Amino acid sequence: MTQKAMEIGTVIQVAGSKVSGLLAPETDPGGGGNPARKARLGEMVVMRTGRTLAFGLISKLSIPNPSTPLSPSDSRLMEVDLLGEAHDPAGEGRFTFQRGVSSHPTLGEPIYIAGQEHLALIYAKPERSFVRIGTIHQDRSLPAYVATDELIGNHFAVLGTSGSGKSCAVAVILRAILEAHPNGHILLLDAHEEYPRAFGERAELVTVHDFNLPYWLLNFEELAPALCSVEKAERAVETAILREAVIAAKRDFAGVGPLSQTNLTADTPVPYRLDRLMEILKLARGRLDKPETTLPYQRLLTKLQALRRDRRYAFLFSDKGTGDNMAEVLSRLFRIPVGGRPLTIFSLAGVPSEIIDAVVSVLCRMVFDFALWSNSNGQVPILLVCEEAHRYIPRDSETHFGPSRLAVSRIAKEGRKYGVSLGLVSQRPSEVSESVLSQCNTLFALRMSNEQDQRSIQAALPEQAAGLINALPALRSQEAVVVGEGVSLPTRIRFNDLKDSERPRSETARVSETWQEDRLGKEFVDQAVERWRRQSGLIQ
Repeated sequence: MTQKAMEIGTVIQVAGSKVSGLLAPETDPGGGGNPARKARLGEMVVMRTGRTLAFGLISKLSIPNPSTPLSPSDSRLMEVDLLGEAHDPAGEGRFTFQRGVSSHPTLGEPIYIAGQEHLALIYAKPERSFVRIGTIHQDRSLPAYVATDELIGNHFAVLGTSGSGKSCAVAVILRAILEAHPNGHILLLDAHEEYPRAFGERAELVTVHDFNLPYWLLNFEELAPALCSVEKAERAVETAILREAVIAAKRDFAGVGPLSQTNLTADTPVPYRLDRLMEILKLARGRLDKPETTLPYQRLLTKLQALRRDRRYAFLFSDKGTGDNMAEVLSRLFRIPVGGRPLTIFSLAGVPSEIIDAVVSVLCRMVFDFALWSNSNGQVPILLVCEEAHRYIPRDSETHFGPSRLAVSRIAKEGRKYGVSLGLVSQRPSEVSESVLSQCNTLFALRMSNEQDQRSIQAALPEQAAGLINALPALRSQEAVVVGEGVSLPTRIRFNDLKDSERPRSETARVSETWQEDRLGKEFVDQAVERWRRQSGLIQ
């Protein structure tokens, strides 16, 4: 221990990973250099344990029997969660840090505030690949790093209430990764088109206006909800009819070419023509002589005709999707080749709400299937980042579209084997699937005031981070608690600053400024109405 280390208390109890300490008396009630005043929630402390140094975070401060008014002689207690230790194998004063504690401090051992040299030892640059994303809370002169392979390879989540700086945190993390790895492959599902400004020329922006996602890439579980009735009895009949028609249409398209197979299924990703699908349904309807038996066919035909006419669905149910352009679609989505744009931002802003789950499902499923079937040629690691994750993988599986939840869950559970990684972003962690969240081995927890959300995060974190979780409601914007495989220890950090041109478009409207003057005319409303109608398919 250096002479500069400040003693703040004494060990009075050791129980597993927790240490209780008696704070030094308040010899200077006015503050100043008083050691007791240096003990704060989340502060790093250090204790001797023979030839090691044990480190922990202050998780609780209390005065068990306070006098009225408070007296400097009142006993003050602190609880410390042990996190790791520094070893000096040769006894030469050269310490190396590692997680976990093999030797505990003894009763009566002094407790010191960790100095800068201790913090530098704990939060040193990882020996493996790393990126800098900010600074540590205890000392802003020390950088905060995350290990790239552990962060991406083992999944991560960014969780925080609206307005906590969640989108900026995602931008900082991804920008840092791409600066160090300019030939990456990242697909970001952007629910509100926030991120194009944050990445500029590094990103390939995909919108429903400039991209055709072929309908035949949908598997049957994704296609059926878009075409079949909602009522259970009617849906059962229609799905059976539709399945056979889709298989027949795919066989007709395959013909005798390389796609010709006897084992084609409704899920096989081969093209077929919507015109041919409708012809098959009409022919089958014509062979029936009872009006009631033709109704399921008519409902399917009516739905297909409506989707083809609806401008909002043009990116999916378009005649442009009849060719076999699967390789081109995958190349653009997964940035192969990179071409200077390692990030694809898929904007979900213009996707109709009725099929947004199907679109998310097919995108997530294609990420996994591409990695699965290309694995024999060498892995191409792909990172899938899901904004608004609670919408696609909710905790309540009964009231949600199943395929998107299944696709993301499959990546969470099996993706590592094939080089597919997951990044979840959500403002409601209590609504995210618990099993999927538990697969994220690095968590960035930003300000969180909702008790349910705090409990769900606490359930996903190691016990040693409990003290930091208590600080979640008090975190400032741009701050986060980071735990997991990507960092050496659970820590509170401040993210790097972003220039205005690098910030996502997620700022809250400034009422105090916009309501100062009457600047808008009727043209503003006219333009909004036109865009509204155009998006709704009423104007071509």
